[in-house]
Amino acid sequence: MRFAVFSDVHGNLLALDACLADLESQGGADGIAVAGDLCLDGPKPKKVLLRLEEIGAACIRGNKDRYLFDEAVAETLAPAERARIAWTRREIGEQWLSWLRELPFALRIGEDDNQLLIVHANPKNDDEHIWPDADEGVLERLAGDEPATAIAFGHLHLPYVRMWRGRLLVNVASVGLPKDGDPRACYAIFTERDGGWQVKHRRVAFDVKKVATQLSDCGIPESTELIATLRRHRYKRLKNSIP
Repeated sequence: MRFAVFSDVHGNLLALDACLADLESQGGADGIAVAGDLCLDGPKPKKVLLRLEEIGAACIRGNKDRYLFDEAVAETLAPAERARIAWTRREIGEQWLSWLRELPFALRIGEDDNQLLIVHANPKNDDEHIWPDADEGVLERLAGDEPATAIAFGHLHLPYVRMWRGRLLVNVASVGLPKDGDPRACYAIFTERDGGWQVKHRRVAFDVKKVATQLSDCGIPESTELIATLRRHRYKRLKNSIP
Protein backbone atom coordinates (compact mmCIF):
# COMPACT_ATOMS: atom_id res chain seq x y z
CA MET A 1 0.00 0.00 0.00
CA ARG A 2 1.16 3.52 -0.87
CA PHE A 3 -0.33 6.46 0.96
CA ALA A 4 0.41 10.15 0.38
CA VAL A 5 0.19 12.44 3.39
CA PHE A 6 -0.14 16.19 2.94
CA SER A 7 -0.49 18.75 5.73
CA ASP A 8 -0.83 22.48 6.38
CA VAL A 9 -2.18 23.57 3.01
CA HIS A 10 -3.35 26.87 4.53
CA GLY A 11 -5.54 27.88 1.60
CA ASN A 12 -2.69 27.70 -0.93
CA LEU A 13 -4.34 26.11 -3.96
CA LEU A 14 -1.37 26.67 -6.24
CA ALA A 15 0.95 24.66 -3.98
CA LEU A 16 -1.67 21.95 -3.44
CA ASP A 17 -2.14 21.45 -7.18
CA ALA A 18 1.63 21.36 -7.68
CA CYS A 19 1.91 18.57 -5.09
CA LEU A 20 -0.95 16.64 -6.65
CA ALA A 21 0.74 16.85 -10.04
CA ASP A 22 4.00 15.68 -8.51
CA LEU A 23 2.27 12.75 -6.82
CA GLU A 24 0.81 11.70 -10.16
CA SER A 25 4.30 11.85 -11.69
CA GLN A 26 5.45 9.47 -8.94
CA GLY A 27 2.86 6.88 -9.85
CA GLY A 28 0.08 8.10 -7.59
CA ALA A 29 -1.03 6.48 -4.35
CA ASP A 30 -3.76 4.24 -3.03
CA GLY A 31 -5.03 7.12 -0.95
CA ILE A 32 -4.33 10.72 0.07
CA ALA A 33 -4.68 12.06 3.60
CA VAL A 34 -4.39 15.69 4.67
CA ALA A 35 -3.30 16.21 8.25
CA GLY A 36 -5.12 19.44 9.02
CA ASP A 37 -4.77 23.21 8.71
CA LEU A 38 -6.56 23.10 5.41
CA CYS A 39 -7.74 26.60 4.55
CA LEU A 40 -7.02 29.36 7.10
CA ASP A 41 -4.41 32.05 6.27
CA GLY A 42 -4.43 31.54 2.51
CA PRO A 43 -5.95 33.27 -0.51
CA LYS A 44 -8.08 30.37 -1.82
CA PRO A 45 -9.70 28.70 1.22
CA LYS A 46 -12.89 27.47 -0.44
CA LYS A 47 -11.17 26.31 -3.61
CA VAL A 48 -8.75 24.25 -1.52
CA LEU A 49 -11.64 22.53 0.25
CA LEU A 50 -13.37 21.89 -3.06
CA ARG A 51 -10.18 20.40 -4.52
CA LEU A 52 -9.74 18.09 -1.52
CA GLU A 53 -13.34 16.95 -1.91
CA GLU A 54 -12.83 16.45 -5.63
CA ILE A 55 -9.85 14.12 -5.16
CA GLY A 56 -11.48 12.20 -2.30
CA ALA A 57 -8.80 13.09 0.26
CA ALA A 58 -9.25 11.84 3.81
CA CYS A 59 -8.92 14.95 5.95
CA ILE A 60 -8.39 15.41 9.67
CA ARG A 61 -8.72 18.51 11.82
CA GLY A 62 -5.84 20.85 12.57
CA ASN A 63 -5.72 23.58 15.20
CA LYS A 64 -6.31 26.27 12.54
CA ASP A 65 -9.37 24.38 11.32
CA ARG A 66 -10.67 24.28 14.89
CA TYR A 67 -10.20 28.03 15.26
CA LEU A 68 -12.74 28.55 12.48
CA PHE A 69 -15.61 27.06 14.50
CA ASP A 70 -14.40 27.32 18.12
CA GLU A 71 -15.58 30.77 19.17
CA ALA A 72 -14.07 30.53 22.65
CA VAL A 73 -10.58 29.91 21.27
CA ALA A 74 -10.92 32.54 18.53
CA GLU A 75 -11.66 35.19 21.15
CA THR A 76 -8.26 34.59 22.77
CA LEU A 77 -6.31 35.27 19.56
CA ALA A 78 -4.74 38.50 18.34
CA PRO A 79 -7.03 40.93 16.47
CA ALA A 80 -5.35 40.27 13.10
CA GLU A 81 -5.91 36.53 13.40
CA ARG A 82 -9.51 37.02 14.50
CA ALA A 83 -10.06 39.19 11.44
CA ARG A 84 -8.62 36.53 9.14
CA ILE A 85 -10.81 33.90 10.78
CA ALA A 86 -13.91 36.03 10.15
CA TRP A 87 -12.88 36.60 6.52
CA THR A 88 -12.27 32.88 5.95
CA ARG A 89 -15.61 31.97 7.50
CA ARG A 90 -17.37 34.26 5.05
CA GLU A 91 -15.36 32.88 2.14
CA ILE A 92 -16.10 29.21 2.80
CA GLY A 93 -19.67 29.54 4.10
CA GLU A 94 -21.66 27.63 6.69
CA GLN A 95 -21.71 24.33 4.78
CA TRP A 96 -17.92 24.05 4.87
CA LEU A 97 -17.78 25.25 8.47
CA SER A 98 -20.08 22.37 9.38
CA TRP A 99 -17.84 20.02 7.42
CA LEU A 100 -14.78 21.22 9.34
CA ARG A 101 -16.59 20.65 12.66
CA GLU A 102 -17.10 17.00 11.73
CA LEU A 103 -13.49 16.23 10.81
CA PRO A 104 -11.84 13.53 12.95
CA PHE A 105 -8.83 14.13 15.16
CA ALA A 106 -6.86 11.21 13.69
CA LEU A 107 -6.80 8.66 10.90
CA ARG A 108 -5.46 5.11 11.07
CA ILE A 109 -4.27 3.25 7.98
CA GLY A 110 -3.47 -0.47 7.80
CA GLU A 111 -3.89 -3.42 10.13
CA ASP A 112 -3.48 -3.20 13.90
CA ASP A 113 -0.06 -4.85 13.85
CA ASN A 114 1.39 -2.45 11.24
CA GLN A 115 -0.53 0.78 11.45
CA LEU A 116 0.13 4.27 10.16
CA LEU A 117 -1.37 6.90 12.45
CA ILE A 118 -2.00 10.34 10.95
CA VAL A 119 -2.53 13.31 13.29
CA HIS A 120 -2.05 17.04 12.99
CA ALA A 121 0.50 17.83 15.71
CA ASN A 122 0.84 14.73 17.90
CA PRO A 123 -1.31 11.80 19.09
CA LYS A 124 -2.67 13.71 22.13
CA ASN A 125 -3.61 17.21 20.92
CA ASP A 126 -3.63 19.39 17.81
CA ASP A 127 -1.40 22.25 18.91
CA GLU A 128 1.77 21.01 20.63
CA HIS A 129 4.84 20.66 18.44
CA ILE A 130 7.03 17.57 18.29
CA TRP A 131 10.36 19.18 17.48
CA PRO A 132 13.02 17.03 15.80
CA ASP A 133 15.08 17.09 19.02
CA ALA A 134 12.15 16.48 21.39
CA ASP A 135 13.44 14.81 24.54
CA GLU A 136 12.43 11.46 25.95
CA GLY A 137 9.94 12.96 28.39
CA VAL A 138 8.05 14.85 25.69
CA LEU A 139 7.88 11.82 23.40
CA GLU A 140 6.79 9.56 26.24
CA ARG A 141 3.97 11.95 27.17
CA LEU A 142 2.76 12.50 23.61
CA ALA A 143 3.36 9.11 21.98
CA GLY A 144 4.49 6.62 24.62
CA ASP A 145 1.27 4.59 24.62
CA GLU A 146 0.70 4.75 20.85
CA PRO A 147 0.76 1.26 19.25
CA ALA A 148 1.12 2.43 15.63
CA THR A 149 4.40 1.52 13.93
CA ALA A 150 4.49 4.90 12.12
CA ILE A 151 3.14 8.31 13.12
CA ALA A 152 2.74 11.03 10.49
CA PHE A 153 2.05 14.63 11.47
CA GLY A 154 2.46 18.22 10.34
CA HIS A 155 1.85 21.44 12.31
CA LEU A 156 5.57 22.21 12.62
CA HIS A 157 6.15 22.80 8.87
CA LEU A 158 9.60 21.18 9.18
CA PRO A 159 10.22 17.85 7.41
CA TYR A 160 12.07 15.19 9.34
CA VAL A 161 12.17 11.46 10.06
CA ARG A 162 13.09 10.02 13.45
CA MET A 163 13.09 6.51 14.86
CA TRP A 164 11.97 6.26 18.49
CA ARG A 165 11.39 2.98 20.31
CA GLY A 166 10.91 1.20 17.02
CA ARG A 167 8.34 3.72 15.79
CA LEU A 168 8.79 5.86 12.72
CA LEU A 169 8.04 9.52 13.53
CA VAL A 170 7.55 11.61 10.39
CA ASN A 171 6.82 15.29 10.09
CA VAL A 172 5.44 15.58 6.58
CA ALA A 173 5.92 19.39 6.74
CA SER A 174 3.73 21.83 4.83
CA VAL A 175 2.22 21.96 1.38
CA GLY A 176 1.25 25.61 1.55
CA LEU A 177 3.66 27.33 3.93
CA PRO A 178 7.18 25.80 4.17
CA LYS A 179 9.25 26.94 7.15
CA ASP A 180 12.52 25.01 6.85
CA GLY A 181 14.36 27.52 4.68
CA ASP A 182 13.29 25.82 1.45
CA PRO A 183 10.54 27.67 -0.46
CA ARG A 184 9.24 24.48 -2.05
CA ALA A 185 6.12 22.68 -0.87
CA CYS A 186 6.59 19.38 0.92
CA TYR A 187 4.61 16.18 1.41
CA ALA A 188 5.43 12.52 2.08
CA ILE A 189 4.70 9.17 0.46
CA PHE A 190 4.41 6.17 2.78
CA THR A 191 4.81 2.62 1.51
CA GLU A 192 3.76 -0.30 3.67
CA ARG A 193 6.38 -2.99 4.19
CA ASP A 194 6.45 -6.14 6.32
CA GLY A 195 6.87 -4.96 9.88
CA GLY A 196 6.82 -1.22 9.17
CA TRP A 197 6.49 1.67 6.77
CA GLN A 198 8.95 3.28 4.37
CA VAL A 199 8.72 7.03 3.82
CA LYS A 200 9.94 9.45 1.16
CA HIS A 201 9.59 13.23 1.35
CA ARG A 202 8.89 15.10 -1.87
CA ARG A 203 9.79 18.78 -2.46
CA VAL A 204 7.77 20.58 -5.09
CA ALA A 205 8.31 24.06 -6.50
CA PHE A 206 5.37 26.45 -6.80
CA ASP A 207 5.08 30.09 -7.81
CA VAL A 208 5.59 31.89 -4.48
CA LYS A 209 5.34 35.30 -6.16
CA LYS A 210 1.95 34.44 -7.64
CA VAL A 211 0.62 33.25 -4.27
CA ALA A 212 1.87 36.49 -2.68
CA THR A 213 -0.06 38.43 -5.33
CA GLN A 214 -3.16 36.35 -4.61
CA LEU A 215 -2.84 37.18 -0.91
CA SER A 216 -2.50 40.87 -1.71
CA ASP A 217 -5.54 40.87 -4.00
CA CYS A 218 -7.99 38.54 -2.26
CA GLY A 219 -9.04 40.87 0.55
CA ILE A 220 -7.79 38.82 3.49
CA PRO A 221 -6.98 41.12 6.45
CA GLU A 222 -3.34 41.87 7.29
CA SER A 223 -2.11 40.26 4.09
CA THR A 224 1.31 41.93 4.43
CA GLU A 225 2.10 39.74 7.43
CA LEU A 226 1.03 36.58 5.61
CA ILE A 227 3.08 37.50 2.55
CA ALA A 228 6.16 38.07 4.70
CA THR A 229 5.73 34.63 6.30
CA LEU A 230 5.31 33.00 2.90
CA ARG A 231 8.39 34.67 1.44
CA ARG A 232 10.55 34.08 4.52
CA HIS A 233 9.77 30.31 4.47
CA ARG A 234 11.53 29.85 7.81
CA TYR A 235 10.87 30.26 11.51
CA LYS A 236 12.30 33.45 12.98
CA ARG A 237 13.51 31.48 15.98
CA LEU A 238 15.54 29.22 13.70
CA LYS A 239 17.17 31.97 11.66
CA ASN A 240 20.61 30.99 12.93
CA SER A 241 20.03 27.32 12.15
CA ILE A 242 18.18 27.49 8.83
CA PRO A 243 20.03 29.42 6.08
